Amino acid sequence: MPTTESRKREPSRALACGPAELSARADLLCINTIRTLAMDAVQKANSGHPGTPMALAPVAYTLWQRALRFDCDDPRWFNRDRFVLSNGHASMLLYALLHLARVADPDEPGRPAVSLDDIKRFRQLDSRCPGHPEHGHTPGVETTTGPLGQGCGNSVGMAIGARWLASRFNRPDFCLFDFDVYTFCSDGDLMEGVASEAASLAGHLQLSNLCWIYDNNHITIDGATDITFSENVAARFRAYRWAVIHVADANDCEAVDEALVQFRKRSDRPTLIIVDSHIAYGAPHKQDTSAAHGEPLGEDEVRGAKKSYGWPEDAHFLVPDGVYGHFATGVAERGRNLHRQWNEKFAEYCRAYPELGARLKAIHTGELPPRWDSNLPSFPPDAKGMATRESSGKVLNAIAQNYPWLIGGAADLGASTKTPLKFESAGYFEPAEPAGRNLNFGIREHAMGAVLNGLALDGLRPFGSSFLIFSDYMRPPMRLAAMMQLPTIYIFTHDSIGLGEDGPTHQPVEQLIGLRNVPGLTVIRPADANEVIEAWRVLIKLKTPVLLALSRQPLPTLDRSRYGSADGLARGGYVLADAPGGRPEVILIGTGSEVTPCLAAADMLAKQSIAVRVVSLPSWELFDQQDEAYRESVLPKAVAARVAVEAGATRGWERYAGVDGAVIGMHRFGASAPLKDVMKAFGFTAEHIAAVAKEQIAKWKGP
Repeated sequence: MPTTESRKREPSRALACGPAELSARADLLCINTIRTLAMDAVQKANSGHPGTPMALAPVAYTLWQRALRFDCDDPRWFNRDRFVLSNGHASMLLYALLHLARVADPDEPGRPAVSLDDIKRFRQLDSRCPGHPEHGHTPGVETTTGPLGQGCGNSVGMAIGARWLASRFNRPDFCLFDFDVYTFCSDGDLMEGVASEAASLAGHLQLSNLCWIYDNNHITIDGATDITFSENVAARFRAYRWAVIHVADANDCEAVDEALVQFRKRSDRPTLIIVDSHIAYGAPHKQDTSAAHGEPLGEDEVRGAKKSYGWPEDAHFLVPDGVYGHFATGVAERGRNLHRQWNEKFAEYCRAYPELGARLKAIHTGELPPRWDSNLPSFPPDAKGMATRESSGKVLNAIAQNYPWLIGGAADLGASTKTPLKFESAGYFEPAEPAGRNLNFGIREHAMGAVLNGLALDGLRPFGSSFLIFSDYMRPPMRLAAMMQLPTIYIFTHDSIGLGEDGPTHQPVEQLIGLRNVPGLTVIRPADANEVIEAWRVLIKLKTPVLLALSRQPLPTLDRSRYGSADGLARGGYVLADAPGGRPEVILIGTGSEVTPCLAAADMLAKQSIAVRVVSLPSWELFDQQDEAYRESVLPKAVAARVAVEAGATRGWERYAGVDGAVIGMHRFGASAPLKDVMKAFGFTAEHIAAVAKEQIAKWKGP
C-alpha cells in the first residue's frame, strides 16, 4: 500500500493526459461540475464531506452516463437499475447527479428532484439535500444511507428482489425484469459487520446482478486506513465467491467503463470493482488527507482545487453551458427510450397475462391483493392453548397463500419462530431457483434486517424472524425502515423471561421498551391465538414497519363468549373483562403472556367482592392513536388504582398505570430455570398480581 505522502505525489494518469482520454471535453466538464457543486455546497453549509464526491465524480459520471438504465423523467420506473450510495456521507455526489441529469419529481410535475437552489441549501432545514440521502424525501434516492454498511445490505435485498421478480414474472418474449444494482461503498462500509454479512449472503446466492464499487482511497476520519484496516479486500471477496476487478485510477473513465462491461457479462456471481482514488482530488493541500473527509475544505483550498481543474476560482455553483445537454443525451435519453419500450412490452404482457399484470401493478402501487384474508384460521377456546409463535405461523401461512409477494425467512431459527411457508408453491430462494418465497438468511440478523429493507424498496412485502433478544443485532436497519416508512414485518419470538431455561442471555428484558421508542415502528404483543389473528389483520394493512412479539410457551386460547372480542386489538387496547356495571375498583393491564395471570387474579379478587377490570394492551402505538374518548372508556381517569403487568422493563408503563400506579415487571436480568419457577420468582403469578391490586385499592381509598 503506498504511503499517504507517496500517493499525494502520484499524478492522475488519465487527467494528466488530457480530456481526450476521458472520451470528450464534455465528460471532463461534467465531472468537474459535479466536483465543484459538491465543494461549494459543503463550503456554504459549513458542514459536510467534500472529499469523496471530488474523488468519485469520474466513477459516478461514467456509471450514470454510460451504463445506468434510469429514466430521469420517472425515477420510479419498475425496471430501472438501482444506484445505492452506501457511503452516504458523500451525499453531494448523488445530489449533483440528480440535479445535472434533471431527474424529475413524479409527485410534483414540473418540479425537479433537486434544483440548484436545493443544492445551495445543502444541510438546511427542509432542504431536499439533507446531510445524508433520505428515501422518500428526495426523489431519485433509492434508500436512506449514512450509517455505514446499511446501503450494502439494502443492495443485496434489491438484487434478491430483482431475481425473484424476474423468476416469478418474466415469460418467453417478455423480459420485464433484468435490472442491476450498483452500490458505491467506502472503506468504512467494508469495515462494518453488516456489509460482511451481506456480502457473504450475496456470494452464496450468486447474485450476478449486484455490483459494489469500492472507493479505495485509504482515508478515514482518524487518518490513513492502515492504522486499522490492513486486510486483503480482494482476497476476502474472492473467498465470498465474488468476482473482483481492479481499476487503478478513479479518473480513468475508460477503465471504469470496461469494468462495468465485465460486470454485465457475468452470470454466476456478484462483482466488486475496487477503484483506487484520491480523496479531495485536486485540493492542493488536503488531497489524500483525513482533513477532506468530514469538514469543509476552506475557501482558499476550494479556490486552489478549482484552479487545478481549470475552473473559474471565484465562480460558485457554476453549471457551464452544455453540461445539462450532455446528461440529456446520455443517461436521460437512454433511460427514456428504455422505459418507453418497457411500457409497450408491459402493455402486451398485460393482454397476454392479465392476472400477472394486475399483480405487478398492485406490487408497484403498494396495493394489497384481493381476498388476502379469505382463509384465516379460527381458534376455539382451549385452556391448554398454544404458543403465539405457533398460531402466528398458521396465520402467516394462510395469508401468504393469498398474498403472492409476501416473502421472507429467519436467521437460522425458522423451526423455532414457526415462520417457514409450508404450502406446496412456496419453495426456497436458491441460486438455481430464485422464485422461492422462503429465504434462508443464515445466522446474519444484521444483514437480514438490511436485506428486508431492500426487498421492501423493490415493492415486495418482506418478513424476517428471530428471537426477540436478537433484535439488538437488527436495530440499525429497523430504525431505517421506520425512517423510510417501509412496511417491513418483524416476527420475534421467545419474547420474555418465559422462555425459561435458556436464561438471561436469551431472555429479553429491555428490548420491548426500546423498540416501542422507535418512532414509526408499531409493536404488537398478542395475548392469545385470536389476538394473533387480529394482529395480522392490522399489520398487513399498515404501510409502516411492524413488530410481532410472540411467546415460546403455550398460552390459553380465551373464551371470547366470556371475554371481550379479540378484534379490540385493532385499537391497541380494549376491555377484556369488566366489573359489574362497568365500575371497577382497580384496573389490571397486561400484554402477551401476562394477560392470563391478570384474568386469574381478577377471578380471585371477584371472589372477595372486589370489582376488577382487565385490559389487554397489546400495542401502545395503536392505543395512543385512538381518540381521547375511547382511551378514557378503557382506562378512565376516575379509577386511579391500577396495576400494569409485563415481563419486561417497566419504564414507560407509568403512562397507563399512572405515576402512582403499580407496575409488575423486570428490574434486573432474568434467570435460568423452568418456566413456572422463573415466572413465580419474578412475581408474574395471579396471587402476586391480586396482592398488588389490593395494595393499590387500599392506597387510593385512603384511611
